[in-house]
Amino acid sequence: MIKKFLITLCIGCTTLSSLANESILDIKHSLNDSKVVPPESFETNVNKMKESWYMQNYVQLSENNKGIIDNNISDQEIIDRLDRLPHVIEMTYNPTVLGFIKMYIRKNELVETMLGKSLYYMPIFEQELEKRGMPEELKYLAVVESALIPTARSRANAVGLWQFMRDTAKGQGLEINNFVDERRDTYKATAAAADFLKSLYNTYGDWQLAIAAYNCGPGNVNKAIRRSGQAKYDFWTIYDYLPAETRSYVPTFIAACYIMNYYNVHGISPALAKRPLITDTIHVNHRIHFEQIAEVLDIPTDEIRALNPQYLKDIIPGHIHTYALTLPSQQIHSFLMSLDQILSYKTDKYNPARSQYETIEVEKWHTVRRGETIKSIARKYGVSQKQLKRWNNIRGNSVKRGKKLRIVTTQRIKIAQPSDKYKTEAKNPLITATADSIKSDSIVIDNGQPEQKEVTTKRDEPKVKDKVEKKPQPKPKKPKYTWYKVRKGDNLGKIAQKYGVTVNQIKRLNGIKGSRINIGQRIRIPQK
Repeated sequence: MIKKFLITLCIGCTTLSSLANESILDIKHSLNDSKVVPPESFETNVNKMKESWYMQNYVQLSENNKGIIDNNISDQEIIDRLDRLPHVIEMTYNPTVLGFIKMYIRKNELVETMLGKSLYYMPIFEQELEKRGMPEELKYLAVVESALIPTARSRANAVGLWQFMRDTAKGQGLEINNFVDERRDTYKATAAAADFLKSLYNTYGDWQLAIAAYNCGPGNVNKAIRRSGQAKYDFWTIYDYLPAETRSYVPTFIAACYIMNYYNVHGISPALAKRPLITDTIHVNHRIHFEQIAEVLDIPTDEIRALNPQYLKDIIPGHIHTYALTLPSQQIHSFLMSLDQILSYKTDKYNPARSQYETIEVEKWHTVRRGETIKSIARKYGVSQKQLKRWNNIRGNSVKRGKKLRIVTTQRIKIAQPSDKYKTEAKNPLITATADSIKSDSIVIDNGQPEQKEVTTKRDEPKVKDKVEKKPQPKPKKPKYTWYKVRKGDNLGKIAQKYGVTVNQIKRLNGIKGSRINIGQRIRIPQK
């Protein structure tokens, strides 16, 4: 009897043990957490998101975007769709994941707007992930983190597309100061996020754990692992020991992967591109205000802000060190050609320290050497090939060895500022130095080269009681200009580039308010 009881007890223990093991193994597929915490990105103001410069000018949203809320979605159908996604990270499915998929379906306008923004951001994310050999689906983490808003700020003060906290961002080499917050820099923040995720994967050897650690920090994940007491563990076995927000984080990520690929089967319309946005990046080593770029190049300030959200005060502090500036590709050449005009535009307002300088044109002569071409010479002096040809009446692309070419460049000279010791008594005027009256040995040529020193000559300082003669000032000459007849296919940008001037100069000279010009119209072109 005792033997029979022991056998029965052993069988019962074995059954309980097998059930316990089965529940542990099956939790990832059966988890149904009613206390989930949706990410803050679900609270995004969609109307404000739609009003952004990019959405207004580059994306066309469909008016038929009524999501189908289907509470009877087939589990097997969703499992099959997740399996069909090209993925490296396990696309686990359970009732908790389904709950977040349904949340995204109800947030159909948010999903459609994110689809519109993804046209610009996803290629950038994919490039950084591919560069590091990482799973491409990680790009959808930014959907969960920020709803693809580069200026997003959480209640905990995490910032940017990838929602970096300040200390974590600085640990990843991102710069944060009064002028710049690189957590909002699309390129640098994406690279930092990819590096951080890769380091977390190297620690845990599991992408779902790496994603959890990205959300709550490796310290909380390590603590959850210790508390679970499991020798073999993954995200689902330590689920109950993680912070509430992190428990929802991985299921939300899986749901985001699903909805960004299968939105159409739930009645969510895709956003269409009105026109392609192709950008390029250049390095700037001058202090420049966005308004200076906008006015000279005749592009909206809002567009510059949208492409460069890392600059907090609309100022690129290039006088500190080199910074990147992103512009539409077609504007890059115009920026380079008009850099001096940009730097000189309203310096008293936007860069008072620079107003001590005046830009002058300097004529140089270059003797063509063996192997040199129009292209190489133009590049050497930082001018365009068209300008070089125009200055020297060259029609083709070849130039003879030994020929002397005229080069017109610009330089900044520092104007000597008036000092108290140059003042006279009573009604005598203040003696000031102008660009025309200063000799060449009393100016500083600013070519952007380091360690340039000012060299001045000794001058006889006027005595206080000496009379200062007033020399008659020549009358200012009227600005010279040439006439141009508008042809088919012309626009102000092309004409300005052809003559080496800015669009705003042409508009001011001709009293043009908008950008429209007519074929056959005669307009004045200012001479440099």
